[in-house]
Amino acid sequence: MNVLLISPGYPADMPEFARGLAESGARVIGIGDQGAAMLPELVRRSLSDYIQVRSLWDSEAVIGELRGRLRGKNLDRVECLWEPGIMLAAELRQHFGVPGLSVDQAKCFRDKEAMKLALDVAGVRTPRHVATNSVAGCWEAAEAIGFPLILKPIAGAGSADTYRVNNSEELRSVLPLLRHVQTVSVEEFVDGEEFTFDTITVNGKIAYYNIAWYRPRPLIARSNEWISPQVIALRNVDQPDLAEGIKMGHDVIRALNFDTGFTHMEWYRKSNGEVVFGEIGARPPGAHQVDQMKFACDFDVFAAWGQAVAKGRVDIPFERRYNVALIFKRARGVGRITRIDGVDELQKRFGQHVVWNTLLPPGSRRRDWRQTLVSDGFVMLRHPDLQKTLEMADAVGSELHMYAE
Repeated sequence: MNVLLISPGYPADMPEFARGLAESGARVIGIGDQGAAMLPELVRRSLSDYIQVRSLWDSEAVIGELRGRLRGKNLDRVECLWEPGIMLAAELRQHFGVPGLSVDQAKCFRDKEAMKLALDVAGVRTPRHVATNSVAGCWEAAEAIGFPLILKPIAGAGSADTYRVNNSEELRSVLPLLRHVQTVSVEEFVDGEEFTFDTITVNGKIAYYNIAWYRPRPLIARSNEWISPQVIALRNVDQPDLAEGIKMGHDVIRALNFDTGFTHMEWYRKSNGEVVFGEIGARPPGAHQVDQMKFACDFDVFAAWGQAVAKGRVDIPFERRYNVALIFKRARGVGRITRIDGVDELQKRFGQHVVWNTLLPPGSRRRDWRQTLVSDGFVMLRHPDLQKTLEMADAVGSELHMYAE
């Protein structure tokens, strides 16, 4: 099987996906705008060929380059696990006659308004929503939906350019911040806890799924620098209060006719038990949440995805053994990291449960916490008991401090 993999060297976990695909028996052809010598070693070992293009965002030029380089060889799959490349992958499938998400289907994963309209038709509960490209349209939507509201780009990823607006004064102050956004989704604010539903799907059937719990919900974490955001991959996905969310996840996969690959969904559970759809991407979650799944089940999730794509099945067994917490840290101050307090004591207490620590060492320049959830590094830990996992995660959040100046 010849599989074209878009941008095999970026984002950070793409080398592992390239490896998983190659180990599943595929002949992996990479395409990207990086020079071959700049690709990580794991990527270079996993690729059968690499095609460098000037830009991934000129689809006609990419198609022309592929025609010349493939020299009549057939493509069996075109895969992209990076949000900005989802539409390019669909265009390449359409041109070369390759199965997978079509251009029209892909739009329902990239355009949040099209996504919600399709799910409204299917009977999936979505926030009340209006898409608009004007200031007047935002005011009209606010009047129709009522405060509080969420404003965000229809083609965004994560919580970038996403704002909660509680009243007219806040709407007036937020609108200038969205001038660079072509089309804005104005939505009902859903007050509830936020979860993920992440899947590896084969021929429309979910072969593996993961549920993670955001503590607190990303909009709050992105709005408050002092918070150490947590993502908790849950071991017990059979608990009754998750059942409606799981059912909704299956309904969304069916409604959007997703075939084979990774998906990442976010959804809300209100205090009254009602579940509400958030959004879905035709890709895995970022910020090392796929690694989190690996540690939760002690299985090679990258190879499982590779098998789904290359073999049309997932043979790798998995068992949900642990709850896994990701705690992202943000240094206090600006400039370079000068010290980290509390890490030695926490390591003594929880060391056997810590599976990964990427905290920036002293001397490193602090990252912009608004631009990356990973911030100044993270601690990943796991435990079979959820309450113990949460206690350890909260200790890391409140007792480990990074300073910069």
